[in-house]
Amino acid sequence: MSAAPLLSWMQLLLCLLLVVATSQAFQRLPHSPATARHHYRYSYAYANPRCHTGVTFTTSACTRTFNPRLFMSSNSPTEPPSPPEFNFPNPLSVLAKSPPSDRSADLMVGEDAAVFDWDNEKMEGLGERGWASFFAAVGAILTAVAVLWVYPPTGYADDFQAALEAAAGGNSHLVTLFYGIIFPIVHSGLASLRPFGEQVIGARAWRVVFAFPSLCLSYSWITYFIAHVHDGYQFYDISGIPWVHASAWIINFVSFLFLYPSVFNLKEVAAVEKPAVHLWETGVIRITRHPQFVGQAMWSLAHLAMVGTTFSLLTQALLVGHHAFACWNGDRRLLAEHGENFLKIKERTSIVPFQAIVEGRQKLPPDYYKELLRAPYAAIAVGSIGAYLAHPYMQAGAALVKNTGLVEGGIFN
Repeated sequence: MSAAPLLSWMQLLLCLLLVVATSQAFQRLPHSPATARHHYRYSYAYANPRCHTGVTFTTSACTRTFNPRLFMSSNSPTEPPSPPEFNFPNPLSVLAKSPPSDRSADLMVGEDAAVFDWDNEKMEGLGERGWASFFAAVGAILTAVAVLWVYPPTGYADDFQAALEAAAGGNSHLVTLFYGIIFPIVHSGLASLRPFGEQVIGARAWRVVFAFPSLCLSYSWITYFIAHVHDGYQFYDISGIPWVHASAWIINFVSFLFLYPSVFNLKEVAAVEKPAVHLWETGVIRITRHPQFVGQAMWSLAHLAMVGTTFSLLTQALLVGHHAFACWNGDRRLLAEHGENFLKIKERTSIVPFQAIVEGRQKLPPDYYKELLRAPYAAIAVGSIGAYLAHPYMQAGAALVKNTGLVEGGIFN
């Protein structure tokens, strides 16, 4: 989790399930009679060593090269049989089951990132390791955030923000500075305490202890940023220029593909499965070892390029600074968890995007695209578009929070 605009776990998963369900529906469509009659299947395999075209047709009895002349040889000299119909694979099938890439040059000490197989996913019942428990867990934690933090009559977000504003004397720059100090201490501090916390209360319970305050502080800082982004001295505001807006949108879209490696296993995010400190070796990790830092830098640059105020500049610097610290802290935690294997991965990767590739320490496989055409990345892409379309509602919500102000007390007093 970062303080950048957070995609809802529920939103990401619903997008993912929609894509996969559509894929399954396509796969269940009946074949045409002509396809059933010929029993041909389109194949790229070089099954026939005498075939020089690379395109073969597989029947139930043999594999043969397509030759138009063969189809002219028929009992009817005037009516040759119709050519076979190609049964192309469903494009969405790669999302239902992640295709493996060529990892022959890898060290094979890290995990293959973003692998997904719909056949292994089960809904199951509550209390089990399926998606029913995931929905219940996410619903419970978001309900707790809404009741205990967001909703002014019962929550304490307004009380917390009022205390920060009082301490800052109403200066919005100091308030965002306070957020920029408190959030990293809580977020990175709880992440660093994870080995000790898990020993006391277990990995799943510690994930809840870690996630709840991070979500609360993220919500408060994001809404405050949206409501006060034009505060301070304004150097420029070119957000209304179409090409600037479009360029920023593209950068933001790409940034989200870096920002959310946690969706590689959503069940761990919700503590349905036991959370683990993963050592990834494929996917976006080949480009940069710390994709969240790169994604945050891109997001901050795009937003600062549109609206240049002293408030926005300070907030973006705090966000990028926290993620820069997280690069060091993340490497430290990975080293403690994986030891020598992490050092091997570190040698073949870089923080600066593409640096290890340019220096020859990392080599992209010839079918690298297969590591990116996977369901979690598709879910992030769809969710990013949804987040963009939701911007007017985000702005309206932030204005509502600002105008509502302080409603003293909460559910416990």
